Amino acid sequence: MLMTTCMPYLDANSVETCFDIEADCIFVKDRYLSETGLIENAAQSSAAIVAQSYAFDLEQDRQIGEAIAYISAIKKVAVFSLPKVGERLRTKGNLLSRYDEEHFSLCTIASETFRKEELIVACTFNFLVHGIHH
Repeated sequence: MLMTTCMPYLDANSVETCFDIEADCIFVKDRYLSETGLIENAAQSSAAIVAQSYAFDLEQDRQIGEAIAYISAIKKVAVFSLPKVGERLRTKGNLLSRYDEEHFSLCTIASETFRKEELIVACTFNFLVHGIHH
């Protein structure tokens, strides 16, 4: 399940994604995106910061593999409001720390999710990101 619709910005330390909430989303209940769906959106958006280094070579502009990210801890989560079907979310993530080994990284990322300009979710995650090279 993909919980992002677009990714207008991504660099080595930050990301911004959009997610258009549709009625057929597995996390929609009674026309609202659930807390679980909001956390999954934030996690997928955030993990892209580190996962990109295992999946894409920017210098050679080519895919080099794939990455799988596992949430090792949800350090903080605050949900202030549930969005409705038809709304667009904007999620921003910022890398707080990163430790790299040859085939994996451990990292901490903070994220915020907005409905228009309203902050509706704030999370901090620890991830284990595993690279699979082709």
